[in-house]
Amino acid sequence: MRSILILGAGRSASSLIRYLIQHAAIQQWRITVADKDPSHASMLVAEGPAVATGFALDATDAAARAALIAKHDLVISMLPAFMHMDVLKDCLTLKKHVITPSYVPDALWSMDAEFKAAGLTVLNEMGLDPGIDHMSAMRILDRIRAEGGRMEAFESYCGGLVAPESDDNPWGYKFSWNPRNVVLAGQGGAAKYIRDGETKYIPYHKLFKQTVRIAVEGFGEFDGYANRDSLKYRSHYGLDAIPTLLRGTLRKAGYCEAWDAFVQLGCTEDGFNMELPANASWSAYMDAFLPHSQERDTRANLADYLGLDGNGVVMQKLDWLGLFDTNNAIGVSGRSPAATLQHLLEQKWKLGPSDKDMVVMWHRFRYAIEGRHRTIHASLGVIGEDQVYTAMARTVGLPIGIGAKLLLNGGITDRGVLLPLKPVVYDPVLDELESFGIRFAEEEVDA
Repeated sequence: MRSILILGAGRSASSLIRYLIQHAAIQQWRITVADKDPSHASMLVAEGPAVATGFALDATDAAARAALIAKHDLVISMLPAFMHMDVLKDCLTLKKHVITPSYVPDALWSMDAEFKAAGLTVLNEMGLDPGIDHMSAMRILDRIRAEGGRMEAFESYCGGLVAPESDDNPWGYKFSWNPRNVVLAGQGGAAKYIRDGETKYIPYHKLFKQTVRIAVEGFGEFDGYANRDSLKYRSHYGLDAIPTLLRGTLRKAGYCEAWDAFVQLGCTEDGFNMELPANASWSAYMDAFLPHSQERDTRANLADYLGLDGNGVVMQKLDWLGLFDTNNAIGVSGRSPAATLQHLLEQKWKLGPSDKDMVVMWHRFRYAIEGRHRTIHASLGVIGEDQVYTAMARTVGLPIGIGAKLLLNGGITDRGVLLPLKPVVYDPVLDELESFGIRFAEEEVDA
């Protein structure tokens, strides 16, 4: 009997837990799901009480966390990314393999030799984005190279969105993963990519202005904006000499223009707390970011300040959120501008009882072979089951579950800090994902 510990039972953990429970008997697994909310953890393991247990854990309690990790063979951290390093250090000390869906922290690469010496595997970026994006890209890139192709451009975009049948608000967006990450998206340094051999930087205050329109067959048109540092993946993907490389995020067409209004005002700032009382109106919240005006009300002042058409689509989106309402109280106090805005969006962008979410991913490969230029578009669209087993939870959780099975069964023998970039990982994961209806459609288009 082998034991698996899942730390964190948030929005993205449901399908992972279900997958592990469904395979527990034949694989001889015992599963523990630890979360700060024990009732939530217990709910997610209800389908498999014989093989799975919900457990109350405050993951910031170092002693309790280490004691629980010590009892298991494999640790899967579904905690917020900033908490992973503590878990990883525990796993090194206690000699446990670990999987995360998150980007590799810079500090973790320096521990690679220690994990190798301990005979441990740390499998990172094993979710959707990062995760499925890497695996699906590498499968096609390796195939192109095997055929003698020379890569000229690679672009990859992914978005967690709302399914068309549940798209009933002007923003075209509802939360299917951590709302805080959505509100703070793009912060933490300029986006960086390369286009036709020239390195480009987009600072945060310009990020949602520099977008591209991307049409995904069968799913519609989207705005794409650059995501973090695309260039760090050149060496990982074996594309050091490629002239164009960009990784980005997708939102429904028109979203980015409206979100930019929040960025320009300062509503997404997270470095200070506001002094507005909880009974202040949302109009007062918006007014706090605007120059003083005795001639205009808050709505007109904002439109003038940002140069927006008072009857345009951006103002309509802001109207729909109730941001110029003088009667509706904020309901919270002492929070940052971003956290205050998040409080409102969690109410307005909540998945309804019958709502479904959607994940869309799109890759573009341009390469030269035998004197000809060719372009491949590869796209993925996944619709969620319901509010619990969302498309986001499926596409984040299932690759992790499959990866856990590979690792525990000896299918992954490399040790140290790993990304899912080799066929030994991406082939079995992508093949099994297809059995769940998660498959890419490829199309060769005019270069």
